Amino acid sequence: MNLPSRDESFELLCEYTKGKSLRQHALAVEAAMRACAEKYDGDADEWGLCGMLHDFDYEMFPTMEEHPYKGAEILRTRGYSEDFIKAIMGHATYTGVPRETIMAKALFATDELCGFLVACGLVRPDKSLNNLEVKSVKKKLKDKAFARSVNREDIYQGAEELGVDLDEHIRFVIDSLKPVQDQIGLNAQ
Repeated sequence: MNLPSRDESFELLCEYTKGKSLRQHALAVEAAMRACAEKYDGDADEWGLCGMLHDFDYEMFPTMEEHPYKGAEILRTRGYSEDFIKAIMGHATYTGVPRETIMAKALFATDELCGFLVACGLVRPDKSLNNLEVKSVKKKLKDKAFARSVNREDIYQGAEELGVDLDEHIRFVIDSLKPVQDQIGLNAQ
């Protein structure tokens, strides 16, 4: 498979995404997807870049009519594979694109959860994931006022589609984000 490099992919992200928080989200999902690739015998570079670029067009094209459709067009011109593009299309449930590959299911299962876990880390006294417990995350999932923009249904459905226990999945993603905390807006100590 001929895949653009991480540097090229990061340049593409930065070209379309100027906001720090959305770039940090991209790096969080990249880390989770690299970990998933290892767990599910996928290509870590492909899966990681898929995570990094899943929302790269969102800042410029934030409507349901444009995102991720515009991004898909751009990715095609840059040489990304149809499987890669289809996984990104499938992360937005409203596109109707089915999540048929493990990579597509992993992207859907990590996207909203990454955002939620970062929010959980930010409200902790140490502003990190270091001692974050699954039960604390699940308690916050029930609090509709906390991180209200995160779609809880997508988190539950993502774990189900991936065929993993929610507690196990939350723990796995927390652990996958710990090494990149300094890059995603959290304290790394």
